[in-house]
Amino acid sequence: QVQLVESGGGLVQPGGSLRLSCAASGSIFSITSMGWYRQAPGKQRELVASVDSGGGTAYADFVKGRFTISRDNAKNTVYLRMNSLKPEDTAVYYCNAFVAPYSDFRVYDYWGQGTQVTVSS
Repeated sequence: QVQLVESGGGLVQPGGSLRLSCAASGSIFSITSMGWYRQAPGKQRELVASVDSGGGTAYADFVKGRFTISRDNAKNTVYLRMNSLKPEDTAVYYCNAFVAPYSDFRVYDYWGQGTQVTVSS
């Protein structure tokens, strides 16, 4: 079994910063891409940022220059540093990872349970 556990969400004022963490645990052979998605009330889930196993990153236009994604392969952990937060960044943030477990070495798509980020004064 593979689990993704997020942490670091909370309430922050506009212009503030937060750092989200997501740790993958379990019988993991390898992890290819890891990323963060978000879903605001009444809206579809959308990609925020992703990072591949080589460190290559991709960002949604609405977070470029404000958010930074990184990963620690030794810890199977991905981070999202969020600066200059805006009220429209309010959403549940979900961690995503493509993991090959030792059970069969095929790549599966895993999701965390989500962490709430609220940007409000």
